[in-house]
Amino acid sequence: MNIPHNPPNVGQGLAHYSLGIEVLPGSRLLFIAGQVPVAPDGSVPKTIEGQSQCVWNNVQAVLRSAGMGLEDLVKMTMFVTSGEARKAAAEVRAKVFGNVPMPASTGIIVKALPHPDWMIEVEAVAAKAA
Repeated sequence: MNIPHNPPNVGQGLAHYSLGIEVLPGSRLLFIAGQVPVAPDGSVPKTIEGQSQCVWNNVQAVLRSAGMGLEDLVKMTMFVTSGEARKAAAEVRAKVFGNVPMPASTGIIVKALPHPDWMIEVEAVAAKAA
């Protein structure tokens, strides 16, 4: 199991996440490319909430393909196209994770993503004891 580090003498940002994650020696690592809000049928949800859920569905599918789950994520970076999108995406992320320990996280507001309809992209790293 990965070990979260959240020292009480460090301030927390705008969303819930772990400040650091320690990966145990000998763990398998999975680097997940930026997941975009494209469903398996090629559709793109119209709302940031729908796009966020789609992105997390895609992240979880990649994790499952490696025999991992959300609890194995150690780092994620979320790119969104506005402050409003960041807030809504963080709310969806909180629902997706539920009681699962949060990975270390960085959120970045960008001017645009590669497709004009996309409002979110998430890349991640996972680690699981071998």
